[in-house]
Amino acid sequence: MKLRCSVSFLLAALLAASAMAQTAAPLGSPLPQGTGPGVHSPDSPFKPLPQRSDVVPWSVLTAVKTRVEKNRVLPAFKPEQLALNQKTQRLQGFMMPLEPGEKQRHFLLSSVPLTCGFCVPGGPESMVEVKTRSPVAYTMEPVTVEGQFAVLNDDPYGLYYRITDAVGVK
Repeated sequence: MKLRCSVSFLLAALLAASAMAQTAAPLGSPLPQGTGPGVHSPDSPFKPLPQRSDVVPWSVLTAVKTRVEKNRVLPAFKPEQLALNQKTQRLQGFMMPLEPGEKQRHFLLSSVPLTCGFCVPGGPESMVEVKTRSPVAYTMEPVTVEGQFAVLNDDPYGLYYRITDAVGVK
């Protein structure tokens, strides 16, 4: 029960951050600082993600737009994002644990490192929910996973992307 509550809380915070980012700024104006796609701070003690040609670039995932439908903020995916759906994809990012312990089977993969246990490093466009076949050792270093990628049109937690049956790759 505790795990479900903590996962629900974190995912609800992501949705709220995304909704606030979308409604806080008028159309055409920049989003308030600290919202929207994750941006790697030059002051971060962690190195940014290395460039890799064998992974889906975060620039593709974070380019999603949103639409408001019945008082809800939903993703409006572009063809580039929809082309990834239901196919095996490889992603790299930083782990945001959703479970206690050294090994993780369910976590969020973020485009930027988590530098604060209570802060969300970006909106839902800069995170992917990951469910692995076998546990993956938690690390503060970048990880790369490969699995079945899903584009989520109306996720109850406000997520835009999920990768299941994932395995860690080098």
